[in-house]
Amino acid sequence: MKTNRFLAGVLVAFAIITLLFVTCSLSAQERVEVLSDFEHWNERSIKESALIGGKTKTLYKLGGTWDCSNAHAKAMGVDKVSVSVRPEKRGNGTCCRMESTLETVSAIGINFKALATGSIYIGKMIDVVGMQQSSDPNSAIDMGVPFTGRPSALILDYKALIQNQQAVYAPAKTKVKAVEGHDAGHITLILQHRWEENGHVYAYRVGTAVQKIDRTSDWQNDFRLPVQYGVDGKGLKELSNNRHKTHNSKGEMVCIEEVDWRGDLTPTHIVIQISAGSMPPFTGCPGNVVWADNIRLAYDNASLAQAK
Repeated sequence: MKTNRFLAGVLVAFAIITLLFVTCSLSAQERVEVLSDFEHWNERSIKESALIGGKTKTLYKLGGTWDCSNAHAKAMGVDKVSVSVRPEKRGNGTCCRMESTLETVSAIGINFKALATGSIYIGKMIDVVGMQQSSDPNSAIDMGVPFTGRPSALILDYKALIQNQQAVYAPAKTKVKAVEGHDAGHITLILQHRWEENGHVYAYRVGTAVQKIDRTSDWQNDFRLPVQYGVDGKGLKELSNNRHKTHNSKGEMVCIEEVDWRGDLTPTHIVIQISAGSMPPFTGCPGNVVWADNIRLAYDNASLAQAK
């Protein structure tokens, strides 16, 4: 009897030690850094101009290094607020809801329609968007922030509602034009090694992680998106010379000109963008929605060693 109890005790102790060993091994293999849990939002009430109805709208913004597609625009003395990103209740907290919306603005008896794609990103939008940014919304965004890490993966929770209908082009004009194709949401992480010459900002692409969201889904918790370094990420997303922009040392907003793949370099900047659409500005599918929560970066032993 005593022998059986002794053996049972030994087995229990062995199981506990084994579990502790496995847990410690897992924690030693990976470090996780939380980027946003969407529990804190900045809100500002802005009254639109009487010419377009004079409504008071709530402009939601994310804090820290994050910003979003919500904008306060002012053109020819007219104030307009666009809200395509907002907090939404999830469990005991909040998540981020991004939606592609077809907005109608009525002025002097004329209805103008503009498609706004809900998007969040690491970077900063200028406080008030003016006429000079109206044809190219990306020119209002300083994309990316300084960063020198080499993460092994981007981890997040997300769900999606993707409409199975033709995309449209609506650049704040009276008519909406149908375009070929169906829009899809996306998750993108880009690591760059940037430098400046004669006012131009150049970059090597160090790392890439991309996920297309082309179908409706419930919450995908702890979704893991591996970061591919150097040319291993070439098939995920081509180099870009004119989409993302940043301020140069003179304070001018210029394109970030990616010139080659260099996975061996230490990054200087990180770009993360999550969006309800993937098409160019003013183009997409109204009603597409992507929700995101608990965005994290994971580092394994190899990535931590390379970052030192």
